[in-house]
This record gives sequence, C-alpha cells and structure tokens, in this order.
Amino acid sequence: MLLANDPETRLRDATAAIEPRLVALRRDIHAHPELAFEEVRTAGIVAAELARLGIAHRTGVGRTGVLGIIEGGRPGPTLAIRADMDALPIHEETGLDFASTVAGRMHACGHDIHTSTLLGVAEVLQAMAPQLAGRVVLVFQPAEEVLEGAAAMIADGAAEGIDVALGFHNHPDMPVGRFGYVRGAALAASDRFDIILRGRSGHAAHPYAAVDPIVAAAQLVGQLQTVVSREMKPLHPAVVTVGMFQGGTTYNIIPERVHLKGTVRTLHAEARDKAEAAIRRLADGVCQAMRATHEIDYQRKVPPLRNDDRVLDPVIAAVRAQFGDVVEEGEPSMGAEDFSAFADRVPSFQLRIGSGAPGRADALHNAGYQPDERCIGLGVQALARAALDMLR
Repeated sequence: MLLANDPETRLRDATAAIEPRLVALRRDIHAHPELAFEEVRTAGIVAAELARLGIAHRTGVGRTGVLGIIEGGRPGPTLAIRADMDALPIHEETGLDFASTVAGRMHACGHDIHTSTLLGVAEVLQAMAPQLAGRVVLVFQPAEEVLEGAAAMIADGAAEGIDVALGFHNHPDMPVGRFGYVRGAALAASDRFDIILRGRSGHAAHPYAAVDPIVAAAQLVGQLQTVVSREMKPLHPAVVTVGMFQGGTTYNIIPERVHLKGTVRTLHAEARDKAEAAIRRLADGVCQAMRATHEIDYQRKVPPLRNDDRVLDPVIAAVRAQFGDVVEEGEPSMGAEDFSAFADRVPSFQLRIGSGAPGRADALHNAGYQPDERCIGLGVQALARAALDMLR
C-alpha cells in the first residue's frame, strides 16, 4: 500500500511503471532525428502523449515547440520545466538496433533522452496534480543546437506568467545515478562571427600585382589567439575559436576573398564586450597592414546561463530527499545553452543528470555517443520530486 506522505516511494513506483514506455519513446525519437526547427514528427509525438494524458497543450510555439500545462489543486506559483528536442548533423556510428534511420543526422546530445524524460515527468505530475499548489508548464523546445529555439518560443509567449524555470541536461561525464550542479555562471555566453577578407586576385607567380587575402586571414587567425591570452583577466574565462577558413580554388591563383567563421564564449559581461571590441580592432589592423579590406558580421547569440540559488537549493534538496547523497558540485563549462534565455527572465536552474554508461567514455556530439537509458527514470524522479516539493 502506497502512503500519501511517502513521496519517495510513490515517485519511484510511479516511474517504474512507465519507464519501459519512456525508453521505447526515446528509441523511436532516436531513430528519427530532426534538426533545428524541423522537429515536426517529434513535436507530434509529444502532443499525442500530452493528449493521451489529458494535459492541455499548445503546438507550433516558436515554430515547432510544444507547451503543456498541468494545473495544480490550489493556487500558487508557476514552474516551467524545459526539455530540448532537436538533433545534430552527425552521422551515427553506434550500430544499435534503434540507430538513426536518417543519414547524417543523430541525437548525439541526448535531446531524445530529454524529451522522453519530460514526458515521464508530465505523466507523473499529472497524476499528482491535486497535490500541487500552482501550475507546471512543460516546455518542449526546438532548435537548442543553433541557440535560437528558446528565443523563438519566448517570442510566442512561452515565458509569460512563469515564476521560476527548471532545466536539465544529461552528462555522460558523470555516472548514471549521480546528479550535479554549479552555482552562479554555469554555461558561457556564445557569440558568433563571420569575417570576409577581400584582396585582389592574381597569378601565384606575381603576388606583388595582387593583394593576398589568404596571408591576411592567416595573420588574423594568429592575432585572434591573443584576445584571450593578452586582453582578458586571467580569472575571466574566455575561448575564441576559428572553426572555418575558406578561400581559394586551386594551386596557382591568389583568390579574391577568404571567409572565416568562429565563436566567442565568455562567462562575464566585461569579457564579452572586450572580446568583440578586440576582434573588430584586430581585423581592422591586419587588413590595413596587408592592404586588404574586410566585413564583419558579429552576432551575440545567448547570454551566460546563471543558476539562481533560489531555485538551485530547493531542487538539490529535493534530489537528496529522493535519492540520498548522490549530488556533487561541478565546475562551469564554456559550452552554451539557450535555456539562458529563460534564466535571463526568471530565477532558474539547470540540473545535471549523470548518464555515463559503465565501461564507456562517450562524449556529447560524438558519432558513437550513447547514454545509459536508466538516466530517463532517474531524471523523472528527480524533476518530479523537485516540482512536488517546490509547489507544496
């Protein structure tokens, strides 16, 4: 007999009853990955599951996002719990029976895990809705990998009326069964730049009659390495990476132009401003010295993700109440997450859920990545317990 005052047992048993279905849903989504803003099939699965559970929902939020609403039995605050749904342009090499059926696309970041986990949270909390003082908004978000889905959903009203927000991400660097947190800035701001350097094309035998944008671009790539090493405070982490260097067509032609693409990641506003100013200044200087011209398209994509102790502390307390001493404090990461768009508006926290499989050391965004699927049920328990305890 289940006791009303024993949430630990109730959540464990309720999750165990639905876990096989959640794993099956995860494998189905995994086999049919969809890229940013193309998550039509995935959103359809989410909507169908919410309808089956009798949860009011809205589709087409932020193009392909889904919002579900669970009304509690008494008035109270509104808690949003967010999961992302999109896959990556990676060709899967796991050899699993449920591997991607779409060439060049793969759930290599575990968003299939996240989607099925939040569906499990939805089912558990819907059954316990009368106990909630407030409401839960279930945010199934598209396009996290391109850092645009959260902003698109917010533009469609996804953040309206929300008092606090809870996000989560699987972590293969942590064993399944463990959970983690970071206080303050947990993930970096992520900005992008496109720099086009223009010269004057000519014959490789007569470089004096041309202006070589490849040499100018090479000089600029080298100079960009000084942005972090010579302009940032040592205690203000920053990463500047040039990910594409494209120019020229053959051996003996100096090209007309070179295109550079890169990212800038920072944890502090001062470092973010300094990096942009330095990149613009260095591009100006190199091009002036090398007789080239340039154009810069610099885009500030998402701010740092800052965890708020007002959400972090009760969530971690709930995880400990459900599982015991399985929580560890971690370090910030220079990765980025557009959940920060919600965290910029309301107090928020992103929980780290261990997904490391025994004997494996796969990393996110890897063609062989496979999490331990037990993290789904554990994530359901952790997130549902946090919602129950926060909405008493």
